[in-house]
Amino acid sequence: MIRLAQPHLGEEEIAAVQEVLRSGRVAAGPQVRRFEEAFAAYVGVRHAIATANGTAALHAALAAAGVGPGDRVVTTPFTFVATANAILHCGAIPVFADIDPVTFNLSPTSLAEVLGQLAAAGTPARAVLAVHLFGLACDMAAIAAIAAEHGAAVIEDCAQAHGAAYSGRRVGTFGVCGTFSFYATKNMTTGEGGMVVTNSDEVAERVRQFINHGRVDRYEHAVLGYNYRMTDVSAAIGLVQLRKLETLNLRRRANAVRLSRLLGKTPDLVLPAEPAGYRHVYHQYTVRHPHRDELAAWLRERDVETAVIYPIPLHQQPLYRELGYGRQSLPAAEEAARQVLSLPVHPGLSDDDIQAVAEAIRSFAARRVRAR
Repeated sequence: MIRLAQPHLGEEEIAAVQEVLRSGRVAAGPQVRRFEEAFAAYVGVRHAIATANGTAALHAALAAAGVGPGDRVVTTPFTFVATANAILHCGAIPVFADIDPVTFNLSPTSLAEVLGQLAAAGTPARAVLAVHLFGLACDMAAIAAIAAEHGAAVIEDCAQAHGAAYSGRRVGTFGVCGTFSFYATKNMTTGEGGMVVTNSDEVAERVRQFINHGRVDRYEHAVLGYNYRMTDVSAAIGLVQLRKLETLNLRRRANAVRLSRLLGKTPDLVLPAEPAGYRHVYHQYTVRHPHRDELAAWLRERDVETAVIYPIPLHQQPLYRELGYGRQSLPAAEEAARQVLSLPVHPGLSDDDIQAVAEAIRSFAARRVRAR
């Protein structure tokens, strides 16, 4: 089976974990501090605060940016549920704008419409939570300008975009703060883990308090906080993974280029876009096909693993239907959910693997052409 995802872990990570275990310092300690400093330098920000997972990072970032009960936060419906759930965790109200059908990211046009509607209703948005989906940055110039016009803070969800860039700047540097996930399938992993990045001293301090029980000094706690800390075991893995990240991203990009070359002009298949001025890091190589489920079944029979990310947009999820979002129409997100299919692109693929994936898709397309 050609797997969709494969964590790239080796002897260096094992040795790093063993060193931590032998030290006896396994909770949040010196390895976490080192990881935070290295990650901040990589992204190009002043502060990075490690967390237990990506959802904790989102919750902490939103709270530190001042999002609270009753606030409106505009985001995309085409993302993992944690994006919107983190808004709910703050007592705030998610508001969905539609996506760009080419990039799958938040549409600036739809965002402007939604922000305008909220302002007209007397409930202006507190923040915009922009998700850099599948490894491709959002149109941050447009999103930042539109948000500023409406007085909304910008927060970046970079969970799938480690090393992605827009106009020469890495994601996580455009908003008040950004968040990352280090889940097992991400471009770099700590098993579970997350990070909040920011250039604001004040936001960084709020995040540090929030993830550590509101602590300001030993046994002194000023605000209601949570236990969202990262362990030194996870941080040790992260330090090794961070050193490998650019090499792994280059392999992902090379695999994506080869797939696109082999699959170009395949009937009915829409390949992922990388607009000028963007650096895609291909957390997922996501195509569109009007007969997506049939194609996925065909590939599975030929030992190619795929995934539908995401089959249900957030406004149609059971939780959000129960909260009253089900009547909303977001046609671009809904169509994407019916058509998207993610193909293997991870760094562990061989040239033969990529060739096999492409040949299987081309054979599917040829069969459909013959049947017409």
